Amino acid sequence: MSWYLTLSFGITLIIALLALGVPIFAAFLIMNVTGVLFLLGPSGFGMFANSIFTTATNESLAAIPLFILMGELLFRSGAMEVLLDSLDRLVGKIRGRQFVVCIVLSAILGALSGAAMAVAGLLGRSLFPTMLKRGYDKNLSAGTILAGASLDPVIPPSVLAIVIATLAQVSTGKMLIAGVIPGLLLAGMFLIYVLVRVRLNPKLAPDVAAELQDPATRGSALMALLKMMPSALIFFMVMGLVMLGVATPTEAAATGVLGALILSWCYGALSRRMLVESIFSGVTVASLLLVVMSCAAMLSQLLAFTGATNALGEFVVGLKLSAPIMLIIMLGIPFVLFMFFDQIALMMVLIPIFQPLLKIYGFDPIWFWTLLLIVATVGGISPPFGYTLFAFKSAAPNLSMQEIFSAAWPYVWIILGGLVLMAIFPSIITFLPELMGER
Repeated sequence: MSWYLTLSFGITLIIALLALGVPIFAAFLIMNVTGVLFLLGPSGFGMFANSIFTTATNESLAAIPLFILMGELLFRSGAMEVLLDSLDRLVGKIRGRQFVVCIVLSAILGALSGAAMAVAGLLGRSLFPTMLKRGYDKNLSAGTILAGASLDPVIPPSVLAIVIATLAQVSTGKMLIAGVIPGLLLAGMFLIYVLVRVRLNPKLAPDVAAELQDPATRGSALMALLKMMPSALIFFMVMGLVMLGVATPTEAAATGVLGALILSWCYGALSRRMLVESIFSGVTVASLLLVVMSCAAMLSQLLAFTGATNALGEFVVGLKLSAPIMLIIMLGIPFVLFMFFDQIALMMVLIPIFQPLLKIYGFDPIWFWTLLLIVATVGGISPPFGYTLFAFKSAAPNLSMQEIFSAAWPYVWIILGGLVLMAIFPSIITFLPELMGER
């Protein structure tokens, strides 16, 4: 069977299984077993077992359960409520202050969890009703929460960034750090957008004087800063140590878990039940990811065995497309696909196909995979099938899907604009990773 038929059959089988509602790990497991039997026969299962063992003992993946556990501990400790209250006091006399609080809080939550759907649901249940009660525009409030949630897989520590780094065989530390400046850039663009909207149409937000009458918005700025320091310290313990080259991502994640435990104890939330629930959640998610990653490694080996990887590279070279056109194609197709399919599942398919193309066109791996990571996040808030939209809908059932779609579109275009800037000026992404040297 020719390489393109083999590749087409494998991709079609995965898409069909996912469309039927088969879990990600099961879909890739079925595809791999089918591929091994068809291409190698029963003797090929030895290679399959070796692939699972190699992936399961990959040191970089140890950071995933630790980061998930850290996020679970912080969410259950009450740190989110402390951050929300402190930010509300620090923003100051700005019309549209809750929009600013939402975006900044989302960026912080991204540094603590890295899960867009979780943050969209969390803010949809907690912050969104407060914004409506205070007289904020419903459409702009919903869009701001969706935009803020889209930052979470970009700002480190990001589980998706670790998955990409492992599959693409690039530095996990550099892949994590690469998201810092892009995340801050996008957050800044969101802030400019909402503040300009409020300036042009003051009716979108309540009067500042009326808001400051709420006791929750008054208080000492110094006390607010002091309350935020523990969470800031944990972020430094995680990303600061990686950036300074003192610790690997796995070591930093373990340090972050220790910090989260201490913080939970200080807030009086640490208990046996809370600890067991956090560990169970972390182990459940991490074990599923481990199975998925094992299947992804086997998929890459099958593609190499069939010659599909090399043949695809030769085919693309024969097209003689310029680097900018190829970059648009390699980001444009995933942008559409991420509206319909799970991030990790699609990354598992795309990374083995795209890897040889990076070498052919000389694209910097950290730069390109970070661009693809941002494409994955914007796909999550892109109508009509972005999964983050439905996570927010479940938390705000009184909003219609049409209203949620309308709220999301402006931020989709803002993120795409930021993506263009990062494509034109690669140093936005590569500056910090280059400072890390070889680590």
